Amino acid sequence: MPNTQQYTYQQITQSKLPIKYDHSLFLWIENIIFAEILIVVGRILAIDYGKKRVGLAVTDPLKIIANKLTTVPSHQIFDFLKDYFQKEEVEQVIIGYPLQMNNEASEAVLYINPFLKRFQKLYPDMPIEQVDERFTSKMAFQTMIDAGLRKKDRQNKGTVDAVSATIILQSYMEQQKYR
Repeated sequence: MPNTQQYTYQQITQSKLPIKYDHSLFLWIENIIFAEILIVVGRILAIDYGKKRVGLAVTDPLKIIANKLTTVPSHQIFDFLKDYFQKEEVEQVIIGYPLQMNNEASEAVLYINPFLKRFQKLYPDMPIEQVDERFTSKMAFQTMIDAGLRKKDRQNKGTVDAVSATIILQSYMEQQKYR
């Protein structure tokens, strides 16, 4: 039976093993592996669902940065998602879920739960995670003040919703670092 022990790239390149290797071959293999990683990497989409508007944010393909995407009227969200999923590789969806201070669901779940059910019916293979969205609107408003947005721009509720979705996504990404 042949020796099937596996060695790490570091063990091989640091010559800790009694085998010869071609460095250019390893660089070629590394490039292929990196290219395959880039091909399969998808984005994370965050949704801040509201009665009138839906704020959306998305990561870059390497899932390093959360960016505000747009705001869509609630009645058009599924048309938007259909188009977006056809254009972009999305591997997970984060949905802001409103909780009260006692960790019970707020009354906003009356319109979020039907959205979740329909989403899961239309996209059964898409992983969904619900994230606590308490205070995100207040945080978004403060972020816009800190960023120097004029009062008129801060009054645009669509902007607040998109920034809220970005905060939801950013907090989710931070939580994943420490899991």
